[in-house]
Amino acid sequence: MGSKGAGKDGSSGRNWIMGTQAFEARMPHHDGIKALWETKWKFPCSKVVYPFHDGAYEDFEAIFNHLIQNNTNDGTSPEYTNAFIPVAEALTAQGDAALASGNPTSASALYLRACTVYRIARFPYITAFPEINNAPKWAAWEAQKRVYTKAASTWSIPLEEIDVPHAHAKGNDRGAIPIYVRHPGGKSSTEKAPAVILMTGLDGYRPDNTVRCEEFLSRGWAAVVVEIPGTADCPADSADPESPDRLWSSLLDWMEGTGRFEMGSVMVWGLSSGGYYAIRVAHTHRERLVGSIAQGAGCHYFYDREWLEKADGHEYPFQLTPAMAMKHGFKSVGEYKEGVQKKFSLLETGIIQQPSTRLLLINGTLDGLMPIEDSMMLFEYGSPKEARFFTGALHMGYPMANASVYPWMESVMATPKKN
Repeated sequence: MGSKGAGKDGSSGRNWIMGTQAFEARMPHHDGIKALWETKWKFPCSKVVYPFHDGAYEDFEAIFNHLIQNNTNDGTSPEYTNAFIPVAEALTAQGDAALASGNPTSASALYLRACTVYRIARFPYITAFPEINNAPKWAAWEAQKRVYTKAASTWSIPLEEIDVPHAHAKGNDRGAIPIYVRHPGGKSSTEKAPAVILMTGLDGYRPDNTVRCEEFLSRGWAAVVVEIPGTADCPADSADPESPDRLWSSLLDWMEGTGRFEMGSVMVWGLSSGGYYAIRVAHTHRERLVGSIAQGAGCHYFYDREWLEKADGHEYPFQLTPAMAMKHGFKSVGEYKEGVQKKFSLLETGIIQQPSTRLLLINGTLDGLMPIEDSMMLFEYGSPKEARFFTGALHMGYPMANASVYPWMESVMATPKKN
């Protein structure tokens, strides 16, 4: 992965695959809200792609003009979050009116637009473990969930909001795992369906994955959406590196106990920070999974202090390390940089030296959040792996990635695991 002698500039001298210039650079969107909107977010908003998927450009232009005019540059401030709320509430009211007038399709679209506004309002990060980190953003999160439920009430395949008993909870873990389920047979179906456990990321949570869930349902697979430790409603102790193992054991036990899922055809897809857990669970629960996809995953080099010293200037819209420190249960960024690799690295802890289920690694070679080195190093350990890396692409390998993911999922699902 490159040499590690001290360089003339004081760096370690590692030759990061994204290139020294990109690694050392501070991207322009970090220069304030105007720069964030004009150099990073305006284009994806106009194209209605992440993080503005399900939304509409016209819902955001006036909000960002207001933030720019008021020089609201702190994304963690109440002023930032509160600027979005009137628009989200107005869209929700329009959705209510559409539903009352007998137009559920329009109502769903309006509700999902409102959810998108709430999503950006609660960026860059929320957690309730060990306590709620930002009250206004948490209020936006609760509102988003309520409105998402309204949207889902109009769908032919309904949404099930379930609190799974955390039977394996230990230490500071909490007692219930909130999940979303959409089963191709509906709520009353007793037929077993293959299932995809979608592990969400640092800032994208259960209500942010409608399109993926629809893709699963169209293939006859159930969708089980769950948040990862240290984010949103997840009950796992964020400071305990073994808490996810208990979390997934409780979830898989519950799935098996319901009799509604084909347990020989359960797959995991971890998104961004969720990719770490997709790698981990592929090893720790290998006998219970037919396959796992880790997209945009960090597992060792991401925790390297040298990487973390520059990551705040890379492609994440706000500062990355404060959110990551909280997510991993550290009290400060300094403590996080000092201790996270030894505590959470899947190499340091020996996880990736174990056998694994089938594991697909997806990312762009120029990812500035989770270095491509983390996906590449996995080929040196444990079971053989599979991968598709996209030259010149950034985090997650978008927009090309899904064209490789779904065919792989279909081929793996075609060969159930023998239990």
